[in-house]
Amino acid sequence: MINSKLINWVLFLTLCLIWGSSFILMKISRAHLTGVQIASLRIFSAGAILIPFGIVHISKIPHTKILPVIATGFTGNLLPAFMYALAIANGLDSSLSAILNSLTPICVVIIGFIFFKNKISGSKLTGIVVGFTGLCLLFFNRNMDFQNSHFALLVLVAAISYGLNVNFVSHFLKGLNPVHIATISLSFMAIPSFIILWQKHFFSLPFNERVVQQSVLASVVLGIAGSTVGTILFYVLIKKAGGLFASLVTYGVPFIAVIWGIIFGEQVTAWQIVCLGIILTGVYLANKQ
Repeated sequence: MINSKLINWVLFLTLCLIWGSSFILMKISRAHLTGVQIASLRIFSAGAILIPFGIVHISKIPHTKILPVIATGFTGNLLPAFMYALAIANGLDSSLSAILNSLTPICVVIIGFIFFKNKISGSKLTGIVVGFTGLCLLFFNRNMDFQNSHFALLVLVAAISYGLNVNFVSHFLKGLNPVHIATISLSFMAIPSFIILWQKHFFSLPFNERVVQQSVLASVVLGIAGSTVGTILFYVLIKKAGGLFASLVTYGVPFIAVIWGIIFGEQVTAWQIVCLGIILTGVYLANKQ
C-alpha cells in the first residue's frame, strides 16, 4: 500500500514537472523557430514516436469511431499546440500562459453545459464565476495593450479547445481505451505537422548553428516528453489512483511554470500569484464532487 501511494505521488510530481516545463521549452524554442515551426515540430515528434503503437491500436477501434478519434488529435493536440506556440513566440510570458491554461477544467464544465446539456450544480456555477473573476483581475492588473491581449486570447482558445475535446471524448468515444485514442490521434497528426514543417522551410534551417540546435531540441523534447510521455503517464495515473487524484495535476502545473518563469527572468508579480489562487479556487469548486 505504501509503495503504491509512493508510486502515485512520483507519477503526480513527474507530470507536474513535465507539463509545467512545457511553457518554458516553447520560450527556449522561439530563439530561432517561429510559432508555427515550434507547434509543428512538437506534434510531429510526438506523433512519429507513436506511429508503431497507432498502427497496432487502430485495429481495436470500431470503424465508425476512427474519424472521431482522429478529430480528437486536432482539438486535443494540434490546435492547442499552435495556440500556445504562437502566443509565446510573439512575446507572451510562459508563466502567464500557464496561469491562463489553468482555466481548462472550467472550460470543460462550461462547454459541457452549453453544448452537451451536462447538469451544472450551484458549486460548479460558483466555481465558474470565481474562475472568471480571477481571469478578469489578471487582465485588469497587467493593463495589457491590445496586441498582448490578442496573444493571451490565443491561450484561452487553447483552453477552450481542450475543454471541447474532453467533452467530445466523454460523450462520443465513451468506452474506448484512452491510450488507444491518444496513440492513434497523435499518429495521424504527425502527417499535417510534417507537411507544415516542409511548407515553412524548417528543413532548410542552418542546423549546424548552436542556437538552431537548442531551439529544435527544446521543441522535440516538448513533443516527446510533454505530449507523448506526459499523456501516457497521465493515463497510468488515472488507472492507478483514479481520475480525481490525477486531475489535481491541474493545480501543480502553473506553479512549476511560474518557477521556471522566475528562473528565466520573467516578471512574475504577487498579483499574478493571487489571481492564480483565485482561478484555482474556481477550478476546485467547478470540479468538486
